[in-house]
Amino acid sequence: MITDEQIIDAILEREGGYTNRADDPGGPTNHGITQQRLAEWRCRPITAEEVRDLGVEEARTIYRHAYIQGPGLGKIQDDNLRALLVDCAVLHGPRNAVRFLQRALGVADDGAFGDVTMGALWRLDRRRLLWLVFAERVMFLGRIITDNLTDADRDGIPDNAEFAKGWFARVGAMMKGAA
Repeated sequence: MITDEQIIDAILEREGGYTNRADDPGGPTNHGITQQRLAEWRCRPITAEEVRDLGVEEARTIYRHAYIQGPGLGKIQDDNLRALLVDCAVLHGPRNAVRFLQRALGVADDGAFGDVTMGALWRLDRRRLLWLVFAERVMFLGRIITDNLTDADRDGIPDNAEFAKGWFARVGAMMKGAA
């Protein structure tokens, strides 16, 4: 059994510490928590320095509330599926993670984890559902990479293309773990 704390541990390991790259639309980020997310959490504007100083325990609390419990992903009993969707929520936003699940389930993809989504979870084989969500995530990454050719750091390589290697390595590692 994979606990939510183990899922958070894995995310913290993947996300690392403080970054503030000009080509990252998330802006200043620490432990995977962006400046915007931290501002929403603390209900006030946040400086880059406050992001840099974010402690790991507060980051864990944010993950628990904003990425697991808040969007309803904690209700998912299948450990691999829950871990995948929480990681999707962190990287692509909670509503997109729920949309990946809803598309895989064949229900309306409104991004809200409600009764219809919960009820549909039992209709598909767990392994099939897991791989359908992986497919939704990969297609989403393809769209982000090809639909935004911004080059904020002006190095001749679109910013999302620079991130693609890491994004696909992350998905690939999760796929190997699930296999």
